[in-house]
Amino acid sequence: GRRTQLLKGLPARSTVEENAAAGVSVYTFNVTVSPMSSEGVAMLPTILNSNPLTEAFDIEPKGDLEFSVVTTGNPVLDYETMPKRFDLQIFVEDKMGRTDLSILIVQLTDQNERPVFRGNMAVQTVTVYVLEGTQMGGHIYQAVAADPENAELKYSLLPESAPFLVLETGAIVSKKVFDYEKDPHCYFLNITVTDPDGLNSTKTMNINIININDERPYFITEQRIYRIPEEQSPGTIVANITAKDPDDEDSPSRLFYSIQSSDRYFSINPSTGVLQVTGRIDRDAHPLRLHPNVSVILRVEDSPNGGHTCEMEITIIIEDINDNPPECNPSFFRKEANENTTAGTFLLDLRNYCKDIDADPSNNQFSFTGLSGFGSNNFALESAVSGRLLVTESVDLENPANPGIEVYSLTVRVQDIASPSYTNIIYIYIRIKPVNDFFPVFSALSYEFNVSEITKVGSSLGRVNARDNDWPPSVITYSIVAGGGTRDYTNIFWISPTKGDIKILARLDYETTQKHILTVQASDQEKTATVSVTVSVLEINDEEPVCSPNFYSFQIPVNLAVGTNINGFRIECQDRDSDPRSFRYFIGEGNVNNHFTFSPSAGSNTSRLILASRFDYESGLDTNWIYRLRVYITDDNLLSARDKTTHLVKTGTVTLSIRVIPNPTTTVATTPGFTVVTKRENLYSDSAWYVPFVITLGSLLLLGLLGYLGFLLVMWVRTCCPPAGKADSAPLRNAPEKKKSKKEVFVTMTKLNTVFDGEARDPVTGKMYEFNTRSGARRWKNTDLLQPAPAMQVKSGATDESGQGMDRAEAPSKKEPSEKRKELTAETKPGDKHWSGQSETPGQDGLRLQKHKEESGQRGLSSLAPQ
Repeated sequence: GRRTQLLKGLPARSTVEENAAAGVSVYTFNVTVSPMSSEGVAMLPTILNSNPLTEAFDIEPKGDLEFSVVTTGNPVLDYETMPKRFDLQIFVEDKMGRTDLSILIVQLTDQNERPVFRGNMAVQTVTVYVLEGTQMGGHIYQAVAADPENAELKYSLLPESAPFLVLETGAIVSKKVFDYEKDPHCYFLNITVTDPDGLNSTKTMNINIININDERPYFITEQRIYRIPEEQSPGTIVANITAKDPDDEDSPSRLFYSIQSSDRYFSINPSTGVLQVTGRIDRDAHPLRLHPNVSVILRVEDSPNGGHTCEMEITIIIEDINDNPPECNPSFFRKEANENTTAGTFLLDLRNYCKDIDADPSNNQFSFTGLSGFGSNNFALESAVSGRLLVTESVDLENPANPGIEVYSLTVRVQDIASPSYTNIIYIYIRIKPVNDFFPVFSALSYEFNVSEITKVGSSLGRVNARDNDWPPSVITYSIVAGGGTRDYTNIFWISPTKGDIKILARLDYETTQKHILTVQASDQEKTATVSVTVSVLEINDEEPVCSPNFYSFQIPVNLAVGTNINGFRIECQDRDSDPRSFRYFIGEGNVNNHFTFSPSAGSNTSRLILASRFDYESGLDTNWIYRLRVYITDDNLLSARDKTTHLVKTGTVTLSIRVIPNPTTTVATTPGFTVVTKRENLYSDSAWYVPFVITLGSLLLLGLLGYLGFLLVMWVRTCCPPAGKADSAPLRNAPEKKKSKKEVFVTMTKLNTVFDGEARDPVTGKMYEFNTRSGARRWKNTDLLQPAPAMQVKSGATDESGQGMDRAEAPSKKEPSEKRKELTAETKPGDKHWSGQSETPGQDGLRLQKHKEESGQRGLSSLAPQ
């Protein structure tokens, strides 16, 4: 780390010229080492730093301890752009650890340099394009050069014969107007720039003269008139049109050809000038038929648009050829001739319908020849020129020699006279019009059809057929002109007007009409014929039994004897298409426990309703008090088991409503009444907190309304009825029952006069009694004794087996009716009037309302019956 002067000759100053090449020595110095050291230096002299920083210098050894500072050439020293002074710090260390650091100051000196071109000319040969016709003195290019020493430069141009001039500013201008067709197309120039000391630089420039479109093209084709025949195929070449352009002397032609006139027949290739046919050329059609010469104006341009042009007109003459056959319009004819047409009759003049449209008269002449075809021997052409068609023989369609001949097909050839003799064919159809001589004749003198009375509407019964001897056979139409109607339907039958099929329009009924006689007419549009058609209706079992009554409602006592004809009821049945012995009776729905049957069950049109088994309500076998019986009456009793599966069987129905009532035992001296007891229960859950509130509010409103209505009722009774004896009654209660949560019972009793609409026989006394079919109230017939109806316990919400919401009467199970009546009598006060002990007038009929709310631990039940 000790510093010792090891660098001999430093610090020092030195100079170097700009642009010095790499390896040029700038300064040489020596390194001194210790006499005690024989190893030399440990670290060669190194430029540690420079001010300003640069890599333009390096140190190279020249001997053992001699070193030289040299240029590196990176970068090249430039006096004009780089600093003029560089301070280099040189460091060295020997193997004894001694070091030395010293400074070498290098001064950069200036030297005269060559001028330098700038821009594109400095890096490449510049190529400039100049349009022909450019004005003399026009600016072509600006050469730019610079001198490193900023000296004034001069420009010069070689060869001097070139038609260009370089100005002091380096601008290159033209000395003439260039013509591409006359002058050279390319010039090579050497541009030299020189400084005051004579140093110079030279660059090469290439100037190309660009051809411009400044010459007018011209046609070199001299022919102006062309002839072509008509009907040339598209693409046929008419002419080769050529032109030249002076601008294209040294290059392929770039001319563009076009047709300026409005022409639909020709087109020209825009590049080659070939004129060819593009559309059909028809000399026989307008306008060429009148003007066969077509004028075409051609144009040539040396640019697709905006160039120089030249125009030329040519004439194309269209020549006519025989290219059309004679044509007839129409080409087929339909004529009629009666079968009695005489020979020699004129039918058709063909020349009036035929022509040849060729324009040249020599090409449009034709003739008629070759009459042939089926029946051509009956006709002839008057001449080949006239084309008149005549009848030679008359035709009789009914003649056996002409079987089925109605239309004759003829052909006539119409042919060109000129070559190539085109031919066309005319088709002539001659229809021989028939004469209607014969009447239609049916295939039978009369027709008879058998049809079942259950045949479906629209079914076909049969077919009638007629024809006549005219040829061709006439179209026969059929119609029904008489018969086929009844009192209910005007038309029962329909006949197909073309086929003669007879169909049914309405259902047939054997029981109403067994036979229909129709008159069918056949017509050939002129003559008619008729025939009789008999339609016999076959009987089928299609009527169901009809019974009277078909609905009946009555009541029977519970202890009615088995085998009894219930209430003397019987039904009488009729069937329009069945024997009375064919009826069979059986009860379908509603006959629970088979208590009812009919006797006889078959073989008669009358049958009685019989009680087949007794009722047993005590043991619980029977629970229904109302029976709704569905009775079926079939007409298959006389059919065998095998016939029942194949024959049509019809079934009638009767509905019976039977109410079973307990046995009546008490006699009532007055007109019986019946009691309607309505029970309504409202149940609700304790968890439904809002139910008591709603019920309470509704009850208050209802009580207020009932109180007001009761007040109005009392006022009306006082004004209309005398006061009646006051009777106190105590509420009837049954034995306490198990308490149900919050249950309300409303009982309403209404006493009404009774209408008795049924009668029956008491099985105990054998006497007849009358009864009401709805309430069950009854009385003895033809006596003042009245039989009261048993008390009925009515449960709210009960529904009978028939599905109707009505009260269901239950027979007493623990107490006899007499015992209940005794209990009711004992609980009634002495002042009460017995309903059964006196007759009530209509004005004194009372309405009693008894309400009872169930107390805790028991349920209220009111049982009301006539006393």
